[in-house]
This record gives sequence, C-alpha cells and structure tokens, in this order.
Amino acid sequence: MPNLPRGAATNTLVIANVLVWLAGLLTGWTEWFQVEGGFRAARMSDSLNGHASALPVDYPWAIPVWLTPITSAFLHAGLFHLAMNMLVLVMVGRMIEAALGTERFVVLYTAGIIAAAAMHYAVDPLSTTPVVGASGAISALLAAYFLLFSRRKPQAIGPVPGLVVHIAWLAAAWTGINLLSQFAFAGSALGIAIWAHIGGFIAGLVLAVPLARNPAVRRPRHDVT
Repeated sequence: MPNLPRGAATNTLVIANVLVWLAGLLTGWTEWFQVEGGFRAARMSDSLNGHASALPVDYPWAIPVWLTPITSAFLHAGLFHLAMNMLVLVMVGRMIEAALGTERFVVLYTAGIIAAAAMHYAVDPLSTTPVVGASGAISALLAAYFLLFSRRKPQAIGPVPGLVVHIAWLAAAWTGINLLSQFAFAGSALGIAIWAHIGGFIAGLVLAVPLARNPAVRRPRHDVT
C-alpha cells in the first residue's frame, strides 16, 4: 500500500461527509435530510418543464432543487455506504489532489457531482427516488486515477490516438461493472444509481488530462498496473 500524500481538500470533504451523517444520526433527521437534500430527477423535471411527476405539488421543499446535486453528495444511506465512499475518497482523492493541486482537484470533484446528477436526470427524468452519496464525484476521481497513473497504456488503433483508446476502454469497463452491479442487486433493497456513477466517471475521463497539463503538477510516484 503506497504512502498517501496529504490532501487538505480531500480531508475536508471526508470530515464534512462524516459530520453530516452524524448530524442526521444524532438529531434523528436522517430521513428528512435525504428527502430534502437528495437529488430527485422528478423535482428537476418539474422545475424545468412544469409539474409532470408524481411528486406532491404543494410539498414545502426547504432546499432549492438546483442545490440538491451538491447536497446529495454529502448524504449517505447508512454507515456502510458512508464508510466505503470515504475509504475510496481518502485512498484515491489524496493521490489525485497531489497530482492536480487542490484547486483543480475541487474542480474535478465538483464536475463529477454535476455530471452524475445530469446523467441520472437524462436517463430517468421522472424518477422520484432521491439519489444520495458521494459516489458520482468519487467516480470522477477514480477515472482520473486510472487514466493518469496507469503504467500500461493502450496503443493507437489506426488513426485513433492511444489516449482516446484508453478513455474508451475505461469508459466501457466502468459501464460494464456498473451494469453488472445493477443486475446483481436487482430485486434487493439496495438501490444503486449506476448512471450517476457512469456520469461522474465520464467527467473524470474528460477532465483529467486537461487539468493535469500544468508544468507545476507533480504526480505521485505510484502506478496502476
């Protein structure tokens, strides 16, 4: 296991996620947090197109719908959900923050949040189920990690550059993994917003290289085989 670099933004995100979870647990407001702060595609659709979903028309929403992609990324369905996401965030986030710098890391993380919500909305715009969790943003970090730190990089295929081939393979693999996850947990109480994961991952693939193209960037000495 590599020695992890320090990461101020990563650590702040972990602390914020844990504090939000604890606040919900200690106050008994966990369900209210998820109802109000979770991202519901149907709420966004109603806001954009007029009421067309099954959500109650007169519900007094406390959090504006435009903020829910952000608030949802700091909410989790339970302790296991939180622990798994925070473990990956610490392991991968610090590596990416060291490679990109804190500001670019925050840009990538935020882009992952927005892309995750956008993809979820695009696939099922009338979904009334609240999506919660930092997985979309973490998926963006994972994409950047795999793309930037892979030791074995695919070769060009004809006129298609090797970088494009690499991105295509990673996108296909991540999509396949998430589709298999959905199939594996079909019919169970565990719901996985796979398209949010895929949306965040795509954002990471698109932004990782442009954000890393900076003479000041020093990538950690760690490779993914």
